[in-house]
Amino acid sequence: MEYLVKSFLLLLIFAYSAATPVTAAINGNVEKNGISGDFNQVIDSQTKNPVSQADIALPSRGYKTRTDNQGRFSLGAKVDAPTIMSVQKDGYKPFSLTVDKNSMSKPIVIGIEKTNPHDIIIDKDMYHIGDDNYSANSANADEFRIKAIGPFYTKNFKIGNLPPNEDVYLVIGSVIGIDTKMARDMGQSRVTTTYASPPQIFFNGNMIAELNLNGDNQQIKIPRSIIRINGNNQLTIKSGKNLFQMAYIDYDDIELMNLFIETNSQIASDE
Repeated sequence: MEYLVKSFLLLLIFAYSAATPVTAAINGNVEKNGISGDFNQVIDSQTKNPVSQADIALPSRGYKTRTDNQGRFSLGAKVDAPTIMSVQKDGYKPFSLTVDKNSMSKPIVIGIEKTNPHDIIIDKDMYHIGDDNYSANSANADEFRIKAIGPFYTKNFKIGNLPPNEDVYLVIGSVIGIDTKMARDMGQSRVTTTYASPPQIFFNGNMIAELNLNGDNQQIKIPRSIIRINGNNQLTIKSGKNLFQMAYIDYDDIELMNLFIETNSQIASDE
């Protein structure tokens, strides 16, 4: 369960950095401390040069801004509960990060990566999956702002040639709202009497993963045998269900954004 390990490490990193009053440099799911500065900034993860005119957004708040010529930006919205912040720039992979009051209490430096010819961006928008029926104690319920599209998300897209003999991964930029037992045990959900089954990820009708934790940049391996090269492919994400509600189906409400595909050589270069 590689994606669970990465999510768990991300949570530990956030807990550590919240108590460290220095700028945090963030590269995908890696956060480094010790870089000085007094402003938020977006940089190219390879060259370390500032990235100007990158779009910064808090989609659930309807808030948008852009970086200046030095890649700097400030947020004009108050962030309390965990909120997805997105960074988008033409020529770069879409990036998102779950931020909260603690992580935004000090300046951050975000490194974004240029797209690779084999990158496939499936979707850069935010979606709310579920039934709009959730408890105030549900994970991230305070930040839900958009209406649910229903209990599942699906998208068709084409895949061209991929590098031979390389693993292929689906990357989910950010996901919040998951109320599984593991999420509850990790303190992500305040629901005490119930929990939900994990959201399920399907690729061309084959289940390839279940998501048990909220987090950023979760990487899920896609078996090459189910990929339709130079053909139409389909990604479906189904919401979990409240396992303690028998009278009717109570779908777990989650929000996610930034879905794309990359190969293992690119992932290795990020580590």
